[in-house]
Amino acid sequence: MCGIVGYVGQRPVQELLLAGLEKLEYRGYDSAGISVLADGEIESVRAVGNLSKLRGAVSARDAGGGGTTAVGTATATRPATTGIGHTRWATHGRVNESNAHPHFDTSDRVHVVVNGIVENYLALKERLAGMGARFTSETDAEVIAHLISHHLAARNTSLVDAVRAAYAELRGHYAFVALSADEPDTLVGARKECPLIVGRGDGEQFVASAIPAFLAHTRDVQLIEDEEIVVVTPGGVEFLTPGGEPIEREVKRVDWDEATAEKGGYETFMLKEIHEQADAVAETIADRTVRADGVDLAEAELDESLLQDVDRILILAAGTSFHAGLIGRYAIEEWARVPVDMDIASEWRYRNPIVSERQLVIGITQSGETADTLAAMRLARERGAKVLAVTNVVGSQATRDADGVLYTRAGLEVSVAATKTFVCQVAAMYLLALRLAELRGAMERDRLTELVAEIKQLPHHIATLLERLDETIRVAAERHAGSEFYLYLGRHVGRAVALEGALKLKEISYIATDAYAGGEMKHGPIALLDESTPVVCVATEMPVLDKMVSNMQEVRARGAHVIAITTEGDEAIRAHAEETIAVPRTDWMLQALLAVIPLQLFAYHVARHRGLNVDQPRNLAKTVTVE
Repeated sequence: MCGIVGYVGQRPVQELLLAGLEKLEYRGYDSAGISVLADGEIESVRAVGNLSKLRGAVSARDAGGGGTTAVGTATATRPATTGIGHTRWATHGRVNESNAHPHFDTSDRVHVVVNGIVENYLALKERLAGMGARFTSETDAEVIAHLISHHLAARNTSLVDAVRAAYAELRGHYAFVALSADEPDTLVGARKECPLIVGRGDGEQFVASAIPAFLAHTRDVQLIEDEEIVVVTPGGVEFLTPGGEPIEREVKRVDWDEATAEKGGYETFMLKEIHEQADAVAETIADRTVRADGVDLAEAELDESLLQDVDRILILAAGTSFHAGLIGRYAIEEWARVPVDMDIASEWRYRNPIVSERQLVIGITQSGETADTLAAMRLARERGAKVLAVTNVVGSQATRDADGVLYTRAGLEVSVAATKTFVCQVAAMYLLALRLAELRGAMERDRLTELVAEIKQLPHHIATLLERLDETIRVAAERHAGSEFYLYLGRHVGRAVALEGALKLKEISYIATDAYAGGEMKHGPIALLDESTPVVCVATEMPVLDKMVSNMQEVRARGAHVIAITTEGDEAIRAHAEETIAVPRTDWMLQALLAVIPLQLFAYHVARHRGLNVDQPRNLAKTVTVE
């Protein structure tokens, strides 16, 4: 979830870019850079770390260039007034200066900043390298600079036409802004399922991934819609279809303050992050599902012969990550037919556990710094197991302690309660389960192809679900916000969903909430039920749905109020619940990821109705770094 900013106008661009990037730092970063254009030459500065590192590198470059005001342009006759900048959250490639943006072509005449994933970059890279392009990074993003440069030369055309030609060849989800040394007052951007927006000024224009980048300079914006090209010059902005047809776009004025702008117009970071889940899952799965009939996880750098021969898998985690691991357990056992044990990291490490060399241990930690999970991972390695870390943070301790790493690519999550990092962990576990199934020959090729196609539809299902259900769930939440106890029930993979839904409600609303496997209800929890108790039942399609229906009937017989999470089109379930909330139909195992989202929203609206701070719930920290 990277940050982009660009500017064309009359003012010196360097400080505008740096200040804009600082406003995007909340999105997360591991490196940053800017490219500016003056006197027909592009100069670039990149640095690993936060914006202070980039500012230091810029100052050093300026001092080395004789004190000029444009970055590194010792021969410039005036300050640069056109440029682009970027903060990176790594997906492809290690965290180093070569992989930082902006990226450039072989002749250093075209620079680009990119957010997102180019799925077909390997095929494009091979073709372009064969024509003489020299690549300097490990990233997928660099291919865009070379592809635009190729079309500029091959067609002897303008930057916008070269971008249009490149856009036609790219596959994936992305947003990018391109700068050419031969068109000094022009930026060209393109959007494919990743955010990009224009800020309008008087004789100057901005383009960025989010409004905070330019809010200090203008409140007039134009939205760039999906599958559109935008040409930005000091005098105006032109919107085009990929085919070159002009598009009319109104200018809107936003009245946000800076805090609201950082939240993208949402009232809280948590709500913003819930609504970012479609993009986050798309980032997690995109380039890993390029093959129609399988999954590629080569970047994890884990010896795949181990995955073929592993006798047993152990998943270790805490909190929300534990629930993601539990869904992963069901998926691995169902698809790959490998026995999986699941344990809370802080419990497992004190059990004098038995570990074998043919056992794979998976440590799941959003931050990569969770103390108990790290300690458990180290113990597993000491006793001979191979360890795979599933984490969101490049360079975190978990990545250094593991034999391989599977990144979740959710971007920075500000709210303490995990939402988008959870669904990305689940998506990553689905991918791992399918890769295991493929390597071990545990699944027919047709079934693999079917599931890969279904996984690729998850971002669309998430976006549809959020658009359709937010208001419905708000009303339901307000109806039950006064309740002082909730029970959550689920069976099979639905149990993991119930556990996560209950945890969200506890974390941010401070309401006593229990979550149980449905079959355990009669072994104690049923004694808690009365007419005042809301019971949230995960009743999506799965092999044990009939058993879940029996539990719902037992709940209603005690007078409790049933709220059921169901599958779209399943009308029969309505007879067994007072309220139903349907998620899109997909493979029953994949519905677990979708079923969590209404429960996130339900917890959110209950807490907000009770007037609570959902981003910073009491007594909780985002990362648990001590035991």
